[in-house]
Amino acid sequence: MPEALLPEPLLYGRPDFARPATLPEALQLLDRGGWRILAGGTDLYPGAGPQLAGSVLDLTGVAGLDEIRHAGDLRIGAATSWASIAAASLPASIHALQAAARVVGGRQVQVAGTIGGNLCNASPAADGVPPLLALDAEVELQSLSGTRRLRLADFLQGPRKTALRPGEVLCAVVIPERAIAGRSAFVKLGARSHLVISIAMVAARVVSDQGRVTEVAVAVGSCSAVAQRLPAVEAALTGGPVTDAVRMVRAADVMSALSPIDDVRATAAYRGEAAVELVRRAVAGALA
Repeated sequence: MPEALLPEPLLYGRPDFARPATLPEALQLLDRGGWRILAGGTDLYPGAGPQLAGSVLDLTGVAGLDEIRHAGDLRIGAATSWASIAAASLPASIHALQAAARVVGGRQVQVAGTIGGNLCNASPAADGVPPLLALDAEVELQSLSGTRRLRLADFLQGPRKTALRPGEVLCAVVIPERAIAGRSAFVKLGARSHLVISIAMVAARVVSDQGRVTEVAVAVGSCSAVAQRLPAVEAALTGGPVTDAVRMVRAADVMSALSPIDDVRATAAYRGEAAVELVRRAVAGALA
């Protein structure tokens, strides 16, 4: 959108706050530089201290960013709230993501917090990431220069670090049609069930046919700098009998992809043991 056409009411009488109604308006402002992106604020506000400094660009008013569309691929707008994801009618393969949506903070956080904000915050303990990794999710990024799509595994580069470029906005999370198969389950371990940062969490998606596992995807969060898929576990289970799947989850296969740490919530050793058990429970849940 040409700068000359940018509506003055967009700034709401304050030069340091904008809530655009369309994506072109948002990208035009963002291209000027100096903006902090707001998409729910459940991570931004707590991390800002007593005062939120700098210019804020609020994306929650952008038309279409809060929609879920399923036509081949499943597209979830970046400003879609966790509460909306939890309440949506979605295939069984997405149930792990919906289960995670129900334990992201408390009810107030689920209503305000968004999937895009959660991903861009890039916390190793983000509950939504393992289910999305198990779905081979991709992110759609837009700027005035155009649109690009990245695998979520490539977008998340470390704690609080993403592949976002200056002037880009995460517009949507896209789950490819080929990954919308099977059933999924999510299991989270914390000091309590809600309002807690995970010690470890696991999402599993399993596709079976005639009593055999034909496809499996397992991802673990809070046990590495970024959540990780478990290729050794997936390889061990694929092709085997459904009845043996849980038994075929080996501790060595789980730990080969993880690098847990000691912190105030748990020791690395405890996280590792917990991850093995949670993987078994998630696989069992996906097969139930």
